[in-house]
Amino acid sequence: MSPGRKKSGKATAASAVDSSVDLTRLLDIVGTFSRQTICVVGDMVLDEFVSGEISRISREAPVLILRHRRSELYPGGAANAVNNLADLGARVLPVGVVGDDEGGKKLLDYLRRKRVNTSGIVRARDWATTTKTRFLAGWTHTTEQQVLRVDREPQGQLPKSVEDAVARKARSAARQAGAVLVSDYGLGGVSPALVEKLGAKRITLDSRYRLLEYRDAGITAATPNEAEVEAAYQVRVGSDAKRLEEAGQRALRELGLAALVVTRGKDGMAVFERDANPAAARHIPIYGSDAPVDVTGAGDTVIAVFTLALAAGASYFEAAHLANYAGGIVVMKRRTATVTRAELESALRREATAAQR
Repeated sequence: MSPGRKKSGKATAASAVDSSVDLTRLLDIVGTFSRQTICVVGDMVLDEFVSGEISRISREAPVLILRHRRSELYPGGAANAVNNLADLGARVLPVGVVGDDEGGKKLLDYLRRKRVNTSGIVRARDWATTTKTRFLAGWTHTTEQQVLRVDREPQGQLPKSVEDAVARKARSAARQAGAVLVSDYGLGGVSPALVEKLGAKRITLDSRYRLLEYRDAGITAATPNEAEVEAAYQVRVGSDAKRLEEAGQRALRELGLAALVVTRGKDGMAVFERDANPAAARHIPIYGSDAPVDVTGAGDTVIAVFTLALAAGASYFEAAHLANYAGGIVVMKRRTATVTRAELESALRREATAAQR
């Protein structure tokens, strides 16, 4: 779900790149982030990174033997969006479910240290907290590389009592928020039926596997990556600008969205708006470098900033620009990282200074 990472003046689709945006206006929007309240409903994940120094090749099998260096834990999935919003200064109301296990405890403890209200997160017995463990290997004084990922996910469906509890908490949190962010990783923590009952005026969606199932859920805007749009419509976009335009307009129409932001990696973002004139997508070139350090969780950062900006009064195009800046910053950090308000403001000021030269 990476948004892309390199500045370019070249269009990547049928319509010309439109990068005309008032940077002073964007700074003003970021300045109001601390006054916003965002509800995040979705799949809470714990990201674990296990680092090891390569010791030798095993005699038992052709695999590396790693000498353990350290283990690090970060919020992932919807919890990563929560973490980003907290570091941007917003008040966050997360809603979801974790297991009554060590992973769930560690995830909640992490968020509480950020002073996030976790009362909306239900701890369920007989439910496993989704944990994604990435094993990183490297020689002394060399950059670590990911060599293996092991996912632990819940099995089966949530008990009805837990689903009802999550739905109640989601409705309560949505009433207090300026926007609702839905993060659906297909792990059982959120569903189109739940979102449909929220009744919120502004709902943004990041759905990995079932974008089109949210047709009747009242979604305002969505931020799929290009691969997710391709999977939804069984098309291959590649460098075909026409296919991207057709798929984006179709998703905009079928989901009843006011806006759709397709993140395209090194090709930046394509922003589709229902009421735009002209109707063709506008394209935002990527910010920063096209050689990312780590794209883990970049999509969570994108939708967090996009949603927060909308709640702060940004237009869809302005919100997409801010999300693009944030994505370019976060992919230059290691692990499941976040963007701070200070970093976002610094990037905007540098751009404004460069534009005046």
